[in-house]
Amino acid sequence: MTSENRTPAILRPAGRRAVLAGLLAIIGASGDWARCWAQSDLQTAEYKVKAAFLYKFAGYVEWPPEVFERPESAFVIGVIGADALADQLAQIVAGRSIGARPVAIRTLRRGEPASGLHILFIGRSNGGRPLDVLASAKGRPVLTVTESEDAFALGSMINFVIVEDKVRFDVAPREAELANLKVSARLLSVARKVLAGPS
Repeated sequence: MTSENRTPAILRPAGRRAVLAGLLAIIGASGDWARCWAQSDLQTAEYKVKAAFLYKFAGYVEWPPEVFERPESAFVIGVIGADALADQLAQIVAGRSIGARPVAIRTLRRGEPASGLHILFIGRSNGGRPLDVLASAKGRPVLTVTESEDAFALGSMINFVIVEDKVRFDVAPREAELANLKVSARLLSVARKVLAGPS
């Protein structure tokens, strides 16, 4: 069962407000990507927006401290089935950090385990079947992000959708909770839909 979440964002310190403003700016800026790019560049433009979202999501999710071996351990974002997005993401995170941690991008191939990841993006070109990859991340503290219509039924936590030429996202916070992740109410407030209860 889905429901629109209309809870207003709670005011927090300036840094958090800036991140939320960044998310809202990405939503607004994604509005004309389909009209402004040639057909051959549509996916590149779409993946630029999605890559920016992936980086921003990390500021709105809490991971258990034990997932990081050391204080200086990298925050690892894995990508499967979307090499173009992985390239865009690598450009976005170059020289940046998440908290005080450096960011590493890892491109996975089919059958490769999701161990050591903090965020996993599963693209459409992963054979159109995210089930095996989602299953490998099930129960682990890995934020799973997809772009597939049936992704929530398979256990995804965040799923990208295109609505009126805009990249938006839906969230299943219960799936995140089952993996010991906590999704901020501020992220839920800018989601298109929030799935209530088990998916």
